[in-house]
Amino acid sequence: MNLSDLGTPVAPMVRVHGGFANRMYRLDTDQGSFAVKELSLVDRRWTYHVEDVFRFERAAFGAGIPMPEPISADDHTLVHRWVEGERVPEAPVSAEYGFEIGEILARIHALDVAWAHGSIEERASRDWPELAERAATTGQPWADELASQVETFLAIAHFVDSCERPGPVVLTHKDIQPWNLLAREGRPVVLDWELSGMLDLSSELGSTALSLAKGPGFDDIQPSIFRSILDGYVAGGGALPPSGPSWFVFMIGGWLGHTRWNILRCLAGVEVSTGPDLALSHDSVRDGLRGLPVLFGRLPELQELLLR
Repeated sequence: MNLSDLGTPVAPMVRVHGGFANRMYRLDTDQGSFAVKELSLVDRRWTYHVEDVFRFERAAFGAGIPMPEPISADDHTLVHRWVEGERVPEAPVSAEYGFEIGEILARIHALDVAWAHGSIEERASRDWPELAERAATTGQPWADELASQVETFLAIAHFVDSCERPGPVVLTHKDIQPWNLLAREGRPVVLDWELSGMLDLSSELGSTALSLAKGPGFDDIQPSIFRSILDGYVAGGGALPPSGPSWFVFMIGGWLGHTRWNILRCLAGVEVSTGPDLALSHDSVRDGLRGLPVLFGRLPELQELLLR
């Protein structure tokens, strides 16, 4: 990484652990502090449109969206101004925080930014029986759990591919989750924009609102917090799409793909130089094997409880 344009370092660059897909470092120089993200290059899950995302970020920052200032981007490295703030725990946020997130989403969706790429999603993989067999053969610690959920994961894949998306499609962040947020003086700061792109509005709202209205599992979901995000979105000038399973299909499909990606990393059994550490991949696999079937099974309840 050539970071000479950021100034003269005043301390060694330090890795900041915890990333689920890439690796983050903090660099302090005589020109300030920077977040330097090294993109996963070995087994990237999606095409990353560097120039388009950077232009979108610059537009959002220029419009006053609370976020780190984007400094530079290329195929290997993203650089942002470092922002101090408190990490947002995986727990229901306050109604005030949720309301402001809704307003932020409405402002993001109102940005006039050209985007050359559509919202085409790849079909969900159907190789779960083969993955379960490989997991058993290689002695993975979660092999039995995967084998017991193969039919459920095939059903989830079918749901992801067949669920109707009502539209409209918007250019948006696509990944506003607790781990991609900070709280600065109690107010949101939105991090990690590299997944940005076109997405069905209901999927963006459902994924964001559910993630901020619950704890680590699905036993502590607060409908009032879910609603606060939607109220903020309307207050910010947005219009809500019709209710239905599409509100949760992107969240389920993304989690399904993330789980499979980490399964493949674990099956390879190699500690690669980019992306999450192997131990974190094992944790992500266990979370997916246990959490996805629960979320999928509660879809009717979620629609009734959260979207009434």
